[in-house]
Amino acid sequence: MGNIKNTMKYIAHRGLLDGPNSELENHPDTVNKAIAMGFDVEVDIWYVNDIWYTGHDNPTYEITKDFLYNKKLWIHCKNLEALHYLSGMNLQYFWHQNDDFVLTSNNYIWTFPGKPLTDRSIMVLPENIDSELNNIHVNCYGICSDYIKTIKERLSV
Repeated sequence: MGNIKNTMKYIAHRGLLDGPNSELENHPDTVNKAIAMGFDVEVDIWYVNDIWYTGHDNPTYEITKDFLYNKKLWIHCKNLEALHYLSGMNLQYFWHQNDDFVLTSNNYIWTFPGKPLTDRSIMVLPENIDSELNNIHVNCYGICSDYIKTIKERLSV
């Protein structure tokens, strides 16, 4: 696939590096491990009764507010309270449900699988379109995947 520009953002979906794993996703240790390995991380965040949590379908792992202050996080607000609290803060966050495109707080375009891309787009879950990850587009700002380690290795060859 050839070398790509060094500015490509490789984003571990829910902190996962090597495929889906509901027991590891959004766990603070999983997120921190991915960051320690040099990846950005998309993490699902809830704010309920003045307590911060990570978790996809429900608030699962309690975290401190300080956890959120990491420039490598792409914070997916899972409830209105999280979005409201983070609005105006200098963090990378967004909200979506079933939208084709979502603008993040730092003006990147969170782009659902199979939708057109720009140089400001984050390609999300390319494995949902190409399970073998053979046709990864590189004309975008970043890629968010459960298989981000494999994608980075393939694109760096």
